Amino acid sequence: MKDGIVNWNVDPEIFTIMDTFPIRYYSFLWVLGLVLSYLVVKRIYQKEKIPLENLDQLVIYIFVGAFLGMRLGHCFFYEPQYYLQNPLEIILPIRKVGASFEFTGFQGLASHGGAIGAMVAILVYARKTRSNLLWVLDRVAIGAAITAAFIRIGNLMNSEIYGKPTNGNWGFVFERDDLIPRHPTQIYEALSYFLIFGILVLIHKSKKIENKNGLLVGTLFVLLFTARFIIEFFKENQVGFEDSMAINMGQILSIPFIILGLAIIYWRKSLWATKAIRNREKGE
Repeated sequence: MKDGIVNWNVDPEIFTIMDTFPIRYYSFLWVLGLVLSYLVVKRIYQKEKIPLENLDQLVIYIFVGAFLGMRLGHCFFYEPQYYLQNPLEIILPIRKVGASFEFTGFQGLASHGGAIGAMVAILVYARKTRSNLLWVLDRVAIGAAITAAFIRIGNLMNSEIYGKPTNGNWGFVFERDDLIPRHPTQIYEALSYFLIFGILVLIHKSKKIENKNGLLVGTLFVLLFTARFIIEFFKENQVGFEDSMAINMGQILSIPFIILGLAIIYWRKSLWATKAIRNREKGE
Protein backbone atom coordinates (compact mmCIF):
# COMPACT_ATOMS: atom_id res chain seq x y z
CA MET A 1 0.00 0.00 0.00
CA LYS A 2 1.38 3.41 -0.97
CA ASP A 3 -0.23 6.88 -0.91
CA GLY A 4 -3.70 5.42 -0.45
CA ILE A 5 -3.18 2.87 -3.23
CA VAL A 6 -3.68 -0.84 -2.51
CA ASN A 7 -2.07 -3.12 -5.08
CA TRP A 8 -4.28 -6.18 -5.30
CA ASN A 9 -3.03 -9.33 -7.00
CA VAL A 10 -4.28 -12.27 -4.93
CA ASP A 11 -4.24 -15.70 -6.56
CA PRO A 12 -7.93 -16.73 -6.62
CA GLU A 13 -6.96 -20.38 -6.14
CA ILE A 14 -6.10 -21.58 -2.63
CA PHE A 15 -4.84 -24.98 -3.81
CA THR A 16 -5.54 -27.62 -6.46
CA ILE A 17 -6.68 -31.18 -5.87
CA MET A 18 -4.83 -33.75 -8.01
CA ASP A 19 -3.67 -30.98 -10.35
CA THR A 20 -7.18 -30.87 -11.81
CA PHE A 21 -9.79 -29.38 -9.47
CA PRO A 22 -8.89 -25.94 -8.10
CA ILE A 23 -10.28 -24.82 -4.74
CA ARG A 24 -10.95 -21.11 -5.00
CA TYR A 25 -11.41 -18.42 -2.38
CA TYR A 26 -14.76 -17.57 -3.95
CA SER A 27 -16.17 -21.06 -3.43
CA PHE A 28 -14.72 -21.29 0.07
CA LEU A 29 -16.15 -17.91 1.12
CA TRP A 30 -19.52 -18.73 -0.48
CA VAL A 31 -19.75 -21.90 1.63
CA LEU A 32 -18.40 -20.11 4.73
CA GLY A 33 -21.11 -17.47 4.36
CA LEU A 34 -23.78 -20.17 4.17
CA VAL A 35 -22.41 -21.95 7.25
CA LEU A 36 -22.32 -18.76 9.32
CA SER A 37 -25.79 -17.87 8.11
CA TYR A 38 -27.01 -21.31 9.17
CA LEU A 39 -25.47 -20.92 12.64
CA VAL A 40 -27.17 -17.54 13.10
CA VAL A 41 -30.60 -18.85 12.05
CA LYS A 42 -30.04 -22.00 14.14
CA ARG A 43 -29.54 -19.84 17.22
CA ILE A 44 -32.80 -18.01 16.45
CA TYR A 45 -34.66 -21.32 16.10
CA GLN A 46 -33.23 -22.50 19.43
CA LYS A 47 -34.24 -19.29 21.21
CA GLU A 48 -37.73 -19.51 19.77
CA LYS A 49 -37.89 -23.24 20.61
CA ILE A 50 -38.47 -24.35 17.02
CA PRO A 51 -37.35 -27.96 16.19
CA LEU A 52 -34.01 -27.89 14.37
CA GLU A 53 -35.23 -30.63 12.05
CA ASN A 54 -37.37 -27.96 10.40
CA LEU A 55 -34.31 -25.80 9.81
CA ASP A 56 -32.18 -28.62 8.40
CA GLN A 57 -34.84 -29.37 5.80
CA LEU A 58 -35.18 -25.67 4.98
CA VAL A 59 -31.42 -25.32 4.45
CA ILE A 60 -31.44 -27.98 1.72
CA TYR A 61 -34.28 -26.20 -0.10
CA ILE A 62 -32.53 -22.83 0.11
CA PHE A 63 -29.12 -24.13 -0.96
CA VAL A 64 -30.50 -25.80 -4.07
CA GLY A 65 -32.84 -22.93 -4.91
CA ALA A 66 -30.27 -20.17 -4.35
CA PHE A 67 -27.53 -21.91 -6.33
CA LEU A 68 -29.78 -22.70 -9.28
CA GLY A 69 -31.18 -19.17 -9.17
CA MET A 70 -27.74 -17.57 -9.09
CA ARG A 71 -26.51 -19.69 -11.97
CA LEU A 72 -29.60 -19.30 -14.16
CA GLY A 73 -29.77 -15.60 -13.29
CA HIS A 74 -26.26 -14.98 -14.58
CA CYS A 75 -26.78 -17.06 -17.72
CA PHE A 76 -30.06 -15.45 -18.75
CA PHE A 77 -29.72 -11.92 -17.33
CA TYR A 78 -26.16 -11.27 -18.51
CA GLU A 79 -25.12 -13.77 -21.22
CA PRO A 80 -28.30 -15.29 -22.70
CA GLN A 81 -27.00 -15.52 -26.26
CA TYR A 82 -23.90 -17.51 -25.29
CA TYR A 83 -25.63 -19.93 -22.94
CA LEU A 84 -28.55 -20.59 -25.26
CA GLN A 85 -25.93 -21.75 -27.76
CA ASN A 86 -24.04 -23.74 -25.08
CA PRO A 87 -26.77 -25.02 -22.74
CA LEU A 88 -24.65 -27.74 -21.11
CA GLU A 89 -22.37 -25.08 -19.65
CA ILE A 90 -25.31 -23.73 -17.66
CA ILE A 91 -25.34 -26.78 -15.40
CA LEU A 92 -21.82 -28.16 -15.83
CA PRO A 93 -18.64 -26.44 -14.51
CA ILE A 94 -16.89 -26.72 -17.87
CA ARG A 95 -16.33 -24.54 -20.91
CA LYS A 96 -15.61 -25.57 -24.47
CA VAL A 97 -12.20 -24.40 -25.65
CA GLY A 98 -11.56 -25.29 -29.29
CA ALA A 99 -12.30 -28.97 -29.75
CA SER A 100 -11.92 -29.86 -26.05
CA PHE A 101 -13.44 -28.95 -22.70
CA GLU A 102 -11.76 -27.56 -19.60
CA PHE A 103 -12.89 -27.36 -15.97
CA THR A 104 -13.65 -23.74 -15.09
CA GLY A 105 -16.01 -23.95 -12.14
CA PHE A 106 -19.21 -21.93 -12.21
CA GLN A 107 -17.83 -18.58 -13.34
CA GLY A 108 -20.97 -16.53 -13.16
CA LEU A 109 -23.47 -16.35 -10.31
CA ALA A 110 -26.01 -13.52 -10.13
CA SER A 111 -27.14 -12.41 -6.68
CA HIS A 112 -30.55 -11.29 -7.95
CA GLY A 113 -31.13 -14.74 -9.41
CA GLY A 114 -30.05 -16.26 -6.09
CA ALA A 115 -32.62 -14.15 -4.23
CA ILE A 116 -35.37 -15.26 -6.61
CA GLY A 117 -34.30 -18.92 -6.39
CA ALA A 118 -34.16 -18.82 -2.59
CA MET A 119 -37.63 -17.23 -2.40
CA VAL A 120 -39.11 -19.88 -4.68
CA ALA A 121 -37.45 -22.61 -2.60
CA ILE A 122 -38.82 -21.13 0.64
CA LEU A 123 -42.28 -20.85 -0.90
CA VAL A 124 -42.18 -24.54 -1.87
CA TYR A 125 -40.92 -25.44 1.62
CA ALA A 126 -43.61 -23.37 3.35
CA ARG A 127 -46.40 -24.93 1.29
CA LYS A 128 -45.09 -28.45 1.80
CA THR A 129 -44.64 -28.05 5.57
CA ARG A 130 -47.62 -25.69 6.02
CA SER A 131 -45.35 -23.09 7.62
CA ASN A 132 -46.03 -19.35 7.76
CA LEU A 133 -44.18 -18.06 4.69
CA LEU A 134 -43.38 -14.59 6.07
CA TRP A 135 -42.24 -16.04 9.39
CA VAL A 136 -39.75 -18.28 7.59
CA LEU A 137 -38.60 -15.46 5.29
CA ASP A 138 -37.97 -13.20 8.30
CA ARG A 139 -35.64 -15.70 9.97
CA VAL A 140 -33.79 -16.48 6.75
CA ALA A 141 -33.44 -12.75 6.00
CA ILE A 142 -31.17 -12.23 9.02
CA GLY A 143 -28.69 -14.85 7.84
CA ALA A 144 -28.97 -13.91 4.17
CA ALA A 145 -27.17 -10.62 4.73
CA ILE A 146 -24.11 -12.52 6.03
CA THR A 147 -23.98 -14.81 3.00
CA ALA A 148 -24.26 -11.82 0.65
CA ALA A 149 -21.34 -10.11 2.40
CA PHE A 150 -19.06 -13.15 2.11
CA ILE A 151 -19.93 -13.58 -1.56
CA ARG A 152 -18.71 -10.05 -2.20
CA ILE A 153 -15.48 -10.77 -0.32
CA GLY A 154 -15.12 -13.75 -2.66
CA ASN A 155 -15.50 -11.39 -5.62
CA LEU A 156 -12.68 -9.29 -4.15
CA MET A 157 -10.43 -12.34 -3.98
CA ASN A 158 -11.26 -13.03 -7.64
CA SER A 159 -10.48 -9.40 -8.60
CA GLU A 160 -13.90 -9.18 -10.24
CA ILE A 161 -16.96 -6.91 -10.13
CA TYR A 162 -14.70 -3.99 -9.24
CA GLY A 163 -15.40 -0.29 -9.49
CA LYS A 164 -14.72 2.56 -11.85
CA PRO A 165 -11.47 4.56 -11.64
CA THR A 166 -11.30 6.79 -8.55
CA ASN A 167 -9.53 9.54 -10.55
CA GLY A 168 -7.38 10.21 -7.53
CA ASN A 169 -4.38 8.95 -5.59
CA TRP A 170 -6.34 6.28 -3.75
CA GLY A 171 -8.15 3.05 -4.54
CA PHE A 172 -7.42 -0.58 -5.32
CA VAL A 173 -5.22 -1.46 -8.30
CA PHE A 174 -6.44 -4.84 -9.55
CA GLU A 175 -3.16 -5.83 -11.15
CA ARG A 176 -4.58 -8.84 -12.94
CA ASP A 177 -6.55 -6.45 -15.18
CA ASP A 178 -4.90 -3.01 -15.29
CA LEU A 179 -2.90 -0.50 -13.24
CA ILE A 180 -5.71 1.99 -12.61
CA PRO A 181 -6.80 2.84 -9.02
CA ARG A 182 -10.43 1.79 -8.76
CA HIS A 183 -13.28 1.85 -6.26
CA PRO A 184 -13.20 -1.42 -4.25
CA THR A 185 -16.95 -1.84 -4.68
CA GLN A 186 -16.77 -5.41 -3.38
CA ILE A 187 -15.72 -3.98 0.00
CA TYR A 188 -18.40 -1.28 -0.17
CA GLU A 189 -21.06 -3.94 -0.63
CA ALA A 190 -19.67 -6.35 1.97
CA LEU A 191 -19.56 -3.63 4.63
CA SER A 192 -23.09 -2.50 3.70
CA TYR A 193 -24.40 -6.05 4.07
CA PHE A 194 -22.71 -6.55 7.45
CA LEU A 195 -24.31 -3.30 8.60
CA ILE A 196 -27.70 -4.49 7.34
CA PHE A 197 -27.20 -7.74 9.25
CA GLY A 198 -26.63 -5.71 12.43
CA ILE A 199 -29.79 -3.68 11.81
CA LEU A 200 -31.88 -6.83 11.28
CA VAL A 201 -30.52 -8.38 14.49
CA LEU A 202 -31.48 -5.25 16.44
CA ILE A 203 -34.98 -5.27 14.93
CA HIS A 204 -35.39 -8.96 15.76
CA LYS A 205 -34.36 -8.38 19.37
CA SER A 206 -36.84 -5.52 19.69
CA LYS A 207 -40.20 -6.33 21.26
CA LYS A 208 -41.82 -4.43 18.40
CA ILE A 209 -41.14 -7.43 16.14
CA GLU A 210 -43.63 -9.65 17.99
CA ASN A 211 -46.45 -10.85 15.73
CA LYS A 212 -45.16 -8.69 12.87
CA ASN A 213 -44.20 -11.28 10.29
CA GLY A 214 -42.76 -9.72 7.14
CA LEU A 215 -40.98 -6.77 8.74
CA LEU A 216 -37.52 -8.31 8.60
CA VAL A 217 -37.64 -9.61 5.03
CA GLY A 218 -39.23 -6.36 3.85
CA THR A 219 -36.48 -4.37 5.55
CA LEU A 220 -33.81 -6.65 4.05
CA PHE A 221 -35.10 -6.14 0.52
CA VAL A 222 -35.32 -2.37 0.89
CA LEU A 223 -31.91 -1.85 2.54
CA LEU A 224 -29.86 -4.44 0.65
CA PHE A 225 -31.11 -3.65 -2.83
CA THR A 226 -31.04 0.10 -2.23
CA ALA A 227 -27.39 -0.28 -1.22
CA ARG A 228 -26.82 -2.39 -4.31
CA PHE A 229 -28.55 0.18 -6.54
CA ILE A 230 -26.40 3.04 -5.21
CA ILE A 231 -23.09 1.16 -5.28
CA GLU A 232 -23.72 0.14 -8.89
CA PHE A 233 -23.05 3.77 -9.87
CA PHE A 234 -19.43 3.21 -8.82
CA LYS A 235 -19.04 -0.15 -10.59
CA GLU A 236 -17.77 -0.98 -14.01
CA ASN A 237 -20.45 -2.57 -16.17
CA GLN A 238 -20.20 -6.35 -16.21
CA VAL A 239 -21.27 -6.88 -19.83
CA GLY A 240 -20.98 -4.78 -22.95
CA PHE A 241 -24.68 -4.14 -23.58
CA GLU A 242 -24.87 -2.20 -20.28
CA ASP A 243 -22.68 0.58 -21.70
CA SER A 244 -25.62 1.99 -23.64
CA MET A 245 -28.01 1.86 -20.67
CA ALA A 246 -28.88 4.75 -18.33
CA ILE A 247 -28.81 2.33 -15.40
CA ASN A 248 -27.24 -1.10 -15.59
CA MET A 249 -28.79 -4.56 -15.28
CA GLY A 250 -27.95 -4.85 -11.58
CA GLN A 251 -29.88 -1.65 -10.87
CA ILE A 252 -32.83 -2.67 -13.04
CA LEU A 253 -33.06 -6.00 -11.22
CA SER A 254 -32.80 -4.27 -7.82
CA ILE A 255 -35.85 -2.04 -8.36
CA PRO A 256 -38.49 -4.84 -8.15
CA PHE A 257 -36.97 -6.08 -4.88
CA ILE A 258 -37.05 -2.58 -3.36
CA ILE A 259 -40.69 -2.20 -4.41
CA LEU A 260 -41.53 -5.67 -3.07
CA GLY A 261 -39.87 -4.86 0.26
CA LEU A 262 -41.80 -1.60 0.60
CA ALA A 263 -45.03 -3.37 -0.37
CA ILE A 264 -44.55 -6.09 2.26
CA ILE A 265 -43.82 -3.52 4.98
CA TYR A 266 -46.79 -1.33 4.00
CA TRP A 267 -49.17 -4.29 3.66
CA ARG A 268 -48.17 -5.83 6.97
CA LYS A 269 -48.25 -2.43 8.70
CA SER A 270 -51.84 -1.98 7.53
CA LEU A 271 -52.77 -5.40 8.90
CA TRP A 272 -51.03 -4.67 12.23
CA ALA A 273 -52.87 -1.35 12.54
CA THR A 274 -56.23 -2.98 11.77
CA LYS A 275 -55.56 -5.72 14.30
CA ALA A 276 -54.58 -3.17 16.96
CA ILE A 277 -57.81 -1.21 16.40
CA ARG A 278 -59.89 -4.39 16.71
CA ASN A 279 -58.09 -5.36 19.91
CA ARG A 280 -58.79 -1.94 21.41
CA GLU A 281 -62.44 -2.17 20.41
CA LYS A 282 -62.71 -5.60 22.04
CA GLY A 283 -61.12 -4.17 25.17
CA GLU A 284 -63.75 -1.46 25.32
